[in-house]
Formats: sequence, C-alpha cells, structure tokens
Amino acid sequence: AASSAGGTGVPLLDLQGICSGYGQARVLKGIDLTIPEGQAVAILGANGAGKTTLARTIGGAIAPTSGVLRIAGEDVSGRPPHRIAELGVAHCMEGRRIFPTLTVQENLLIAARNADASAARERLGAVYDLFPVLAERKDQGGTSMSGGQQQMLAIGRALMARPRLIIFDEISLGLAPVVMDKLYEALAVLKQAGMTLIIIEQDVDRALALADHAYVLEHGVFGLSGAPSQIAADPR
Repeated sequence: AASSAGGTGVPLLDLQGICSGYGQARVLKGIDLTIPEGQAVAILGANGAGKTTLARTIGGAIAPTSGVLRIAGEDVSGRPPHRIAELGVAHCMEGRRIFPTLTVQENLLIAARNADASAARERLGAVYDLFPVLAERKDQGGTSMSGGQQQMLAIGRALMARPRLIIFDEISLGLAPVVMDKLYEALAVLKQAGMTLIIIEQDVDRALALADHAYVLEHGVFGLSGAPSQIAADPR
C-alpha cells in the first residue's frame, strides 16, 4: 500500500454533510463518514439506498451539491475524477468495466501509465502474485475470461495505480460462492498490507467479516453504524 497521511492524525477520508444526486434527484442527504488510514469499512444497504452514488461522489464522478469532502485533510469537494485519482483514490466499479479491445495485461498497464517501466513491472508482478490466473491469461482479451476472472482483473487494475484507498462496489455480484471466497481472500491480503478499503456490498456476512467498521445506508442517510459485531447482532 502507498503511504499517505500516516502519523499525522488526519483521517485519510473525511465526509461532512455530503449531499449529492442526479439532476433534481437528491440521493445522499447529509452523509458524515470518517475513515482512518488502513481501515476496512463496509457500506451496506438495499438496492437504491445510495451506495453507488456514495462511491461515485468520493471518486469525483458526481460533484456534491453541499458538504465537504477531504482526502488526507485536503478539501477536494467538486474536483474532477482524475484529480481525485491523483491523490490515491481508486474505484473498482460495479460491472467491472473491462476494456474489451485490450488484453489482460494491457488492461492492467493502462492504470499504471504514469509509472516508469520498472515500477510498472513491479506492480504487474504483485498483481500476478495475488491472482496467478491473470498471469496465465495475460495475452488473452480482457473480456474473454469468466466473470470471476474479469473481477480479479478489475481489482488488479485498481491496484496498478498504487492507490491509498480503493472503493470496491459490489464485486461479488453474480458470482459463485467459491469465486467470491477467492476475491475476499485477496481483499484480506490487501487489508493486512495496510491498504484502506471501502467495501460496498449486499453480501452482508462477507463484508462484515472483513470490515473494521460498518455503515448501513437507508434512503440516502446512515441508518446504522458501528462495529461489525454490533451491526450483525442488530435485528434491523
């Protein structure tokens, strides 16, 4: 994991009173969220609760209409996605978004385009260690693999940018349990390495098993928050 604001006491991500949405539709209605560096946070909720809108707002794809968004203490409210990405935020989007005209390795390298050749090779090696099947299929088309392998590629591509924070949006969607096990084993490795993770999931049990803290979104606000054990025990 890349180093960030470690030792300063400043949280890596800090949202205060964030409201955002699409046109006249307000989806997030005053979100407060603080994530220290190295923590894994689960964002849970039903379809339409605002989980993906939250991810896109943090990543800059949607500008908040009010509130403050800080990364490592720096106010980035309203900055475009590429500027937020430069600060070390990667978004592993729902639906994988693999480039169909590129090979597996080209899909990976495109996320390390600002690194020199030596650094890119080092990052490739780390991704191939995490997901050996990608090394075996590096010259295949990115979308020629199974859904689970494409999800591994999407995670690997996010890692190639050497981010400080990765947002994982519904990575287990539509996958078999055995494949989901492998993906969450990889996320556990990233957590152990000190990377900051936001896990947006409908698979409550898996997300809570990995997370240090959990939030439940309901109609654009956090209805519940707390330790994973508290959330798991809450009948709501």
